[in-house]
Amino acid sequence: MSEQPDIAPLIELLGKTNRVTVLTGAGISAESGIPTFRGEDGLWRNYRAEELATPSAFSQDPKLVWEFYDWRRGIIASKETNPGHIVLAGWEKIFPEFYLITQNIDGFHFKAGSKNIVELHGNIWKLRCTEEGTITENHDSPLKEIPPHCPSCGALLRPHVVWFGESLFPSIIQQAYTLSAQCEVMFVIGTSAFVQPAASLPLRAVEMGAKVVEINIAPTPLTPYADFSLMGKSGEILPKIDKNLKREA
Repeated sequence: MSEQPDIAPLIELLGKTNRVTVLTGAGISAESGIPTFRGEDGLWRNYRAEELATPSAFSQDPKLVWEFYDWRRGIIASKETNPGHIVLAGWEKIFPEFYLITQNIDGFHFKAGSKNIVELHGNIWKLRCTEEGTITENHDSPLKEIPPHCPSCGALLRPHVVWFGESLFPSIIQQAYTLSAQCEVMFVIGTSAFVQPAASLPLRAVEMGAKVVEINIAPTPLTPYADFSLMGKSGEILPKIDKNLKREA
């Protein structure tokens, strides 16, 4: 299937659209060279991510868990945003109501310049006090102290991310559902459409009458519901869409 026949009607639709919501997954970060940290990519010192990214692992050995996250932070710090991230940041100035929901914790959307972001799974560059619940930002790589402690109360700090076995923050997921329900067009980029509750967000958009645009390197369970299914790298497809949008402007 060629992309060009799909893009022309999409450009026409976007020319009449005010409210756009985007959902991004690991695929857009993979194009920047970020491993998924699951499967073989997640193997670290003979541990898998699923074994370390849990509340029980942290309670048993916070130093080990923080060494794992410090390693991940180092990998992310060595990579750069890609054209897909840059295009999405620019769209905040093109569409009157533009919001970005991401499953990624790498902070690349912020780095690219996006501001209207809902981070479903938290952010690896943020630390949360296990006693006070306060959240601070820390971009040290490597960390100066492992495990880090709260400068206010001395308690352990943990990564401000959602671990396996933890629920998403209710206010965050509610905001994501609201943005999915209110948009006219929803882009779903680089996500497997398997992980819940993120996978249900595009279906909520469909229920409320939005058009869904899927950009992925392979079909997903969402593909049959998408109005536009563009197979390929988002770092290549998004700039093509963007170029036509700017020509229309």
